[in-house]
Amino acid sequence: MPQSTDEARLAESVERNRQAILASPSYKLAELDVEFIGRPDQRPVRMQLELDKAETVLRENKIRSTVVVFGGTQIVPREVAEVRLAEAKRQAKSLPDDAKAQRAVIRAESILAKSHFYDESRQFGRMVSDYCQTDDKCDLVVMTGGGPGVMEAANRGAFDIGAKSIGLNIVLPHEQEPNPYITPELCLTFHYFAMRKFHFILRAAALVIFPGGFGTLDELFEVLTLRQTGRMQEIPIIMYGTDYWNRIIDFQALADEGVVADEHLKLIHYADSPEAAWKIVVDFHRLGP
Repeated sequence: MPQSTDEARLAESVERNRQAILASPSYKLAELDVEFIGRPDQRPVRMQLELDKAETVLRENKIRSTVVVFGGTQIVPREVAEVRLAEAKRQAKSLPDDAKAQRAVIRAESILAKSHFYDESRQFGRMVSDYCQTDDKCDLVVMTGGGPGVMEAANRGAFDIGAKSIGLNIVLPHEQEPNPYITPELCLTFHYFAMRKFHFILRAAALVIFPGGFGTLDELFEVLTLRQTGRMQEIPIIMYGTDYWNRIIDFQALADEGVVADEHLKLIHYADSPEAAWKIVVDFHRLGP
């Protein structure tokens, strides 16, 4: 028998409701519901995921220990720094009364003077990787923040010899893209600085700090505080570029003021060549030839 008008309307209503059920966000599996996971009250879940994912990736790739390299994103190869300086001078010449344009020349000259740190970070990354990744070992793997500048150079040193290296990138407002020298399966992205820092420290056998700015200083003081308080494994903290760091931070003044113990200054080592930095790591951990 043909359906009555009321029955047809009811069937249509039921079908619309069925479709609404299937389309409802509440019907999605929680693990597939990105909008739900992204809610503010799900922050603990997201932090747990960042912690677990990085740990799983590093463990599955048999990464047992790392050498963490930090430094400024603005420190670039000499040829790049030269191009930027030339452009800054061109702008300054066309805008002689613009204080910002004149200041840009001074800054570009300073970056050019530090361009050797890019080459030295690259050489250091190559030296570390050449030692630690023989016979399928994954000890002392170069780990960086995954960005440009000094970090790119360290990853590039490993890339030069076909060795693995790690990049722990971070989501930033200006959308930092990973540098192209990281081992693809060892490039991770983080939303939370805290989770990223945790993985920088967890497997670290050494920390090498090249000249850099706020981000570099943040990582440096994080590790110094953990070492000072005995809350992490013993590692050498190597300040690369003695003149730069002595001008930027007066650690001795902190001890003289009585706010840092004299013995805590011994946590800090200084190096001015890749060979010297590597020797500190070798001597600290009593590594074989």
